[in-house]
Amino acid sequence: MTVMKNRQQMIWMGLMILFCVVSFIADILMAGIPIPLSDFGALVSGRPLSDSSFHFILMQLRLPKAITAVLAGAGVAVTGLAMQTLFRNPLADTSILGIGSGAGLGVAIFLMSSSLFPALSLVPSFSYTGMILSAIVGALAVLFVISLVALRIQDMVSVLIVGVMVGFIASSMVSILQYFSDPEIIQNYLIWTFGSLSGVGWAQLQWLIPICAIGFTLMLLMPKYLNALLLGNAYARSIGIRTRHVSLAVILVTSIIIGATTAFTGPISFVGIAIPHAARILLRTSDHRILIPATLLLGSSLMLVCDIISYLPSNGMVLPVNSITAVLGAPVVIAIILKQRSHKGKIFG
Repeated sequence: MTVMKNRQQMIWMGLMILFCVVSFIADILMAGIPIPLSDFGALVSGRPLSDSSFHFILMQLRLPKAITAVLAGAGVAVTGLAMQTLFRNPLADTSILGIGSGAGLGVAIFLMSSSLFPALSLVPSFSYTGMILSAIVGALAVLFVISLVALRIQDMVSVLIVGVMVGFIASSMVSILQYFSDPEIIQNYLIWTFGSLSGVGWAQLQWLIPICAIGFTLMLLMPKYLNALLLGNAYARSIGIRTRHVSLAVILVTSIIIGATTAFTGPISFVGIAIPHAARILLRTSDHRILIPATLLLGSSLMLVCDIISYLPSNGMVLPVNSITAVLGAPVVIAIILKQRSHKGKIFG
């Protein structure tokens, strides 16, 4: 039985890798003006393309956007898995817990305060660093507050409610900042909140790729500790795991990943809830040695598909990515709630 289950999991992992690769190529070729597959092959092999403009479109527009989709989708999904395990709640997610709102508040403070020091925003390295650090600090602050509440309140539903309230507070603070800001900065911030992958180029990826690579590597080193936390703090301590240190590590890595991705792509909702549950259902396991790589792959694939969908409207219109992820992810949340009411205690099985 175990051998058959392992074989099925290997098949699913192989299919996930294949689907992610196909989605990546499809996003490069289909998201906008269609480009023939032969031109993609020519680009990879170094041969001339059928249209000289295709080289610019592929290398300067499509490829950075597709890489951003992979990083953002994987980041939001794997941090959602970490939050669900840390708080032992199937509805825990960086967006619902208010972590995304905290990162958004950090970005808002940075963008809206730049009008006071306009010279600093002219330096690209400072602009990117400041935005990333502001988002990370905002996410870390919210996670720290929620963690303190979780230590005092054992009821995870109450923790979720507190997270939602903290998110509302962060959003309210953003509204107050908007009242005192320039209209141009407010417009830039509102566009950012819609969620977009197209605003990230190679200059931004020089920051985003290494940060996400470090974050993903640290997550891939955590399965043993996350598996123990899933069984409860008492069990984790009984096998010698320092639960407080592990929790702080998870919080820090989550804040770094969410802060970096949110800074450049805007808030992305529901992916962090839907993808971990999809991975559990497909692979029929709660083992993080399998779930973490599966979640990374599925999250990347979903964001690539959402990016393709966002370009389906004609007349040059592009739908906000955040609205598409909400449409796809919200039904999953409803299904989880219904399942939780019908089969209490079996959410992580």
